[in-house]
Amino acid sequence: MVRVGVDVGGTFTDLVLVDESANKINVHKVPSTTHNQSVGVIRGIKELCSLSDVNVEDIDYILHGTTVATNITIEGNGAKVGMLTTRNYRDILHIARHKKKENFSIQQSLPWQDNPLVKRRHRLPITEKLQAPDGQVRTPMKEEEVRDAVKRLKAENVDVIIVGFLFSFLNDAHEKRAKEIVKEMWPEVTCFTSSEVAPRIREYERFSTTAMNAFVAPKVNQYIDNLVVSLEDANVKGNLQIMQSSGGMASSQKATVTPMNLLKSGPAGGVLAASWWGELDGIENVISVDIGGTSADISIIPDKTPRVVNPRDAEINNYPVVTPMLEVDTIGAGGGSIAYVDAGGAFRVGPKSAGSTPGPACYGQGGEDPCVTDANVVLGRLDPEQFLGGDIPLQPEKSTEAIKNNIADELNMTVEEAALGILKIINNNMALSIRENSVRKGIDPRDFALLAAGGAGPLHSIDLAETIGSKAVMVPSYPGITASAGLLISDLKYHFNASYIKRLDTISDELVHNLAQQLQELEEQAENQLMQDGISQGNIAYERISECRYMGQGFELRVPIPEGPLTKQSVETIVASFHQVHEQEYGHHFPENNVELISLDIVATGKTPSFQLPELETGKRVNPKEAFMYERKTFFEVDGEIKSLSTPRYQRERLLANDRITGPASIIQRDSTTIVPPNWHVVVSPHGTLLAASNNNATRTSHTTEDYVSEVVE
Repeated sequence: MVRVGVDVGGTFTDLVLVDESANKINVHKVPSTTHNQSVGVIRGIKELCSLSDVNVEDIDYILHGTTVATNITIEGNGAKVGMLTTRNYRDILHIARHKKKENFSIQQSLPWQDNPLVKRRHRLPITEKLQAPDGQVRTPMKEEEVRDAVKRLKAENVDVIIVGFLFSFLNDAHEKRAKEIVKEMWPEVTCFTSSEVAPRIREYERFSTTAMNAFVAPKVNQYIDNLVVSLEDANVKGNLQIMQSSGGMASSQKATVTPMNLLKSGPAGGVLAASWWGELDGIENVISVDIGGTSADISIIPDKTPRVVNPRDAEINNYPVVTPMLEVDTIGAGGGSIAYVDAGGAFRVGPKSAGSTPGPACYGQGGEDPCVTDANVVLGRLDPEQFLGGDIPLQPEKSTEAIKNNIADELNMTVEEAALGILKIINNNMALSIRENSVRKGIDPRDFALLAAGGAGPLHSIDLAETIGSKAVMVPSYPGITASAGLLISDLKYHFNASYIKRLDTISDELVHNLAQQLQELEEQAENQLMQDGISQGNIAYERISECRYMGQGFELRVPIPEGPLTKQSVETIVASFHQVHEQEYGHHFPENNVELISLDIVATGKTPSFQLPELETGKRVNPKEAFMYERKTFFEVDGEIKSLSTPRYQRERLLANDRITGPASIIQRDSTTIVPPNWHVVVSPHGTLLAASNNNATRTSHTTEDYVSEVVE
């Protein structure tokens, strides 16, 4: 079986090919084509197959992570959306929750008002009304108003129509009928109902999620359709699967139904890979820092488990999106981040990026702004002729010129001081994000190993670890394509949910029966979808989740439902578990209060082949001459001073298990370079991971993974 993982970033498209029959793994990078990502994807697949001596028609699976949906929300260039909604409720998307990040500011921008997903003139009221809590019809829908509204929206030339009625999560009859009328009158237009996109309580979040789905749908679906056609034209016959925000894959057909599930498609693969690599080497607590050309994706992974955003907190660019997503913080910190002196004379780096075009000054493509990559070149941490295996030879004189003209001369520094300043600033920006996502949530980053991912991750990882106090650093076998590798270990995964509002203070046979029936219906939906995707029943697993709250409480918490047939005892276990989860989340609980069930969620997983790394031969060598390439001057900060040190280069592919390298050193591979400062050392794990620790944190000269973990991590 041949599988290819393709992850599109802002600067590079990363690819990895696994040929299981030949026990072969190859990696590749090509510049991203921002005007049409599929162009870079097809080019990368063809080149990687040529490098791997594999015919493109022999590929069985294309596993893809994309930033198309994310870019649409950032750039605000999505679809023109029209909306049919309950009369007197057209301004819900404007009013929102009256929540502001700056409570006392009257000048701050509120995206849902300044840049609404649906403009007010395109939100048309329809006379209809359902009643809570049973969803009974109070006011029948006036179908003539729906027809008039469709005519108006057609005249406005909207791209997509959404239908969002009050209480449709209890009864979707009105929304379904309205959609039928839309399709009768305007068959060509795409139409979504809130009950099919987000059948959950709370009208604002439901409407916002449906609006976001419509906002990104045309361009995302066009991209996927173009990619499918391009793959066919290239004679690639393998199944195309797309990474979702939840960390699960979806078939290309399913991805086009709810494209908002792809909003965090890009970073999700990197999080899965970080968790998998940590577990592979016996390290349970990991901070993943995936540094690419444009941004850095930071994720905290405690106890081998990637954190999932609570649906009530899920958002994209301040727009609520009630969809499952892994917890990832993305900041503007990458190799292409531009350094500059602002109007007030402050030294800053990012978030603006030079991207792949024109790129950093050293690319020689016309870029004149100094970037983080230029700083690494000036300091000797990137060897110009080794960048991407020599595919993109760098021009160090342009890096020196850019830093001198834009930073050093402005701030009366040497070029080396300015370059080191760029690295310090970008590292501190990432450290602030790590602390915000760990310390603020009760997690001590000093108890975690930092996993360096992305092409630029290993260049910064050890300096960053020192900044946050982490005692250990992991550099996976293929750091530059970590997110692509994560695609290869993910399974097909779908979420099916339904609102089910019931008090759990009295557990009757009828409640248990109805609850079991609702869960069974959701499981059948999930099973049908996975079997359509070619998954056999034996490879389908279900996770059942309930969302509960105390009576009168504003928001609910996710609580697992016990496995096996549902019984009264199962429901009692749900109630007891809710009290425990509430204690963990808020530090207290109220055992005397009644618990209310709000919704049910089925997470269905279709098992697919996973990524396997072969073990290396054992070397147990110190600074092995067999892997030595050459020495070159490299700048480090030692005891507060910038010093130029003669630093050996090692070829990573020639390192063996349990080899030990002492700093200063540079470990070079095609997709990345790992910098080992003075007073640090690296041990190679049996699977090829570089495990780095400060000499001050290791009591012995550890040569094995077990020693490393016991000395440093534990």
